[in-house]
Amino acid sequence: MDANLLLWIIPATLLGAVLSALLASVLLLFPAAIRTMLLPRLVSFAVGALLGAAFLDLLPEAIHSAGPTQVQGVGLAIALGVLGFFLLEKLAFWHHGHEGHVDHDELRKQAAGTMILVGTGLHNLLDGVLLGATFLNSVHMGVVLAIAIIAHQIPQQVGDISVLLAAGVQRGRALLLSALSGTTMVVGGVAAYFLLSTVQGYMPYVLAIAAASLIYVAVADLIPGLHRHEGARLSMLTVLLIGAGIGLIYGIQSLIGG
Repeated sequence: MDANLLLWIIPATLLGAVLSALLASVLLLFPAAIRTMLLPRLVSFAVGALLGAAFLDLLPEAIHSAGPTQVQGVGLAIALGVLGFFLLEKLAFWHHGHEGHVDHDELRKQAAGTMILVGTGLHNLLDGVLLGATFLNSVHMGVVLAIAIIAHQIPQQVGDISVLLAAGVQRGRALLLSALSGTTMVVGGVAAYFLLSTVQGYMPYVLAIAAASLIYVAVADLIPGLHRHEGARLSMLTVLLIGAGIGLIYGIQSLIGG
């Protein structure tokens, strides 16, 4: 077990938790109208970063690590991962039971206060586990995944803090609670370091599940909300920002030897 990896895992998970909360807090200084305009742009960029990390970094490495005899198992892990994250999200909001199609943003608005903090904390814990496991496989892959997680965390943190403010929580306390819920990412990363290093043989499947989580968040949670922003100009800007997110991951991966 390489103790030096903790010097990557702990700062990366801390950055994922704290930096995103700080950047989100800066956005909250803007008037609501400007935040409403900026948020879809941030989400578009986050979609590109998530998809870039999944398809350009995690999945190729999972397939390469698995070898030709285990490729089908990697595909199965991705499919089961997507299904698992769908079930987790359903369970998280089950008590808000709506029949038929459920709008994710509406559920998030209803799950105010404690539910937001608990849900985000668990989500960050899982992100930390996946990030720690990725660093165990490759430092450069961990860096790419950390950047994708931070890109996704910023609009998520803005949404969470906005819900807390709407629930009557003071601004300073809302920022502090949001940052504290993000520290569960550090717990997940350290746990992965001590537990997953003993099961290196399963690493292709861990990477596949990590990719599945990014794909699910991008496709199921973020992209549907972008469809509400109509107009040819906004649609083109959305496409360009998604492309910029993918391009950022590709460029960083190339620079650090992906």
